[in-house]
Parts: sequence; structure tokens; C-alpha cells
Amino acid sequence: MQPLSNLKVIHEDDHLIVLDKPAGLLAVPGKGPDKQDCLSARAQARWPDALVVHRLDMATSGLVVMARGLDAQRQLSRAFETRQVHKRYTAVVAGTLANPQPDNGWNTIDLPLTIDWPNRPRSIVSAELGKPSVTRWRLADTPPVDATRLELEPVTGRTHQLRVHLQAIGYPILGDALYATPEQQARAPRLLLHAHALSLPHPRHGETIAFHSPCPF
Repeated sequence: MQPLSNLKVIHEDDHLIVLDKPAGLLAVPGKGPDKQDCLSARAQARWPDALVVHRLDMATSGLVVMARGLDAQRQLSRAFETRQVHKRYTAVVAGTLANPQPDNGWNTIDLPLTIDWPNRPRSIVSAELGKPSVTRWRLADTPPVDATRLELEPVTGRTHQLRVHLQAIGYPILGDALYATPEQQARAPRLLLHAHALSLPHPRHGETIAFHSPCPF
């Protein structure tokens, strides 16, 4: 178990906690004794009433909110279900992607996704079996060489949604061990995907609160 000081706390009150998860750390426990160290376990060692509301992929870094107590968990879960929670991510993808929208407006990827059961944990685009899945994207700051930095906004929350959607339009995220080519994987020491912004209604008073985490790449 890593020391609790490794938790990067963005916000803490009696109803919720916002943490900045590093890449490579599980959000929740996995199967097996070697996969018990995770963000939720570290948080619960410090706040015994901390409860999971949502997750980030192990390879993704950035903002995660946890509820404190069952009532806050119910309210926050409901906020996610009713799309009152808004998240934005930064990603660096392979290739040069131009924005066809004027003034760098938002573009939409609308492709249904489902788990690729024979090849779990991968997900795939499937018109027949997939659930509606929508991602918005636009260009971020100055692009790197032969790559593009994007700001992403998931409208839905399917497994690996951002990663699969970007691969499906021909621009996999650099460092992605599941969806990028070996050459694209080798171009980054980690998955270049970071949850940098999070806003949601506070479970006590309902007012919107917002948080930011600087992108580490």
C-alpha cells in the first residue's frame, strides 16, 4: 500500500471529496490481491465514509469525485445519471486533426459502443449491439509535431468511450495500450488522457461547484 500522502486532494468537505488520480493507479479494486491498492481504498483509509460514484480508467489521470455517506452517494449518482455532471479531458492523439468548425467550435462523434466480450476489456463500435455514445471534441492549444492536442467532453459515459471514439475516427490517443498501434503506443510513456475539469451540483445545497486539474503532459 502506498502512503496516504500520495493522495492529491483537490477538495474536501462533509459531503464529498475530489481527488486527482495519477495515471497507473486503479480507481477501484480489481480482481486478485495484487489489485487491491487503488484510489478508493486509499481514500477510505483516510475517510471511512468515502463511497465510489464514478471511475477513471487505470491509465487515465485526473479528477475523481467520491461521496461521503450513502445519501451523498445517491444524490451524486443521480446527478451523473441525469447528466448534471460535466467533465472535460485533455488528450494528445496521433496525426494532425483539423477542426472543420469555425472559431474552433465543438464537433460530435456519435458512434454506438459495446464491450468486445471475446477481447475484454476492449470496447468496440457496433451498430447492432452498441449503446448510444456521444463525445464532443475541439482543438486545444498549440499542437505537437505529427499529433494533435484535443479537449474532449463525454456526453455519455461508456467504457473506454473517449479512447474508442478517437480510434474509430482514425486518431488514437498516444500511449494507448489497447487501441493504438505499437508505434503510437511507443510515442508516450503513458496514455495521454487527463480529466482536467469537473463540475457538478453539490449534494447539500445543489449549487454548481467546479474543479480543475492542470494537465501533466
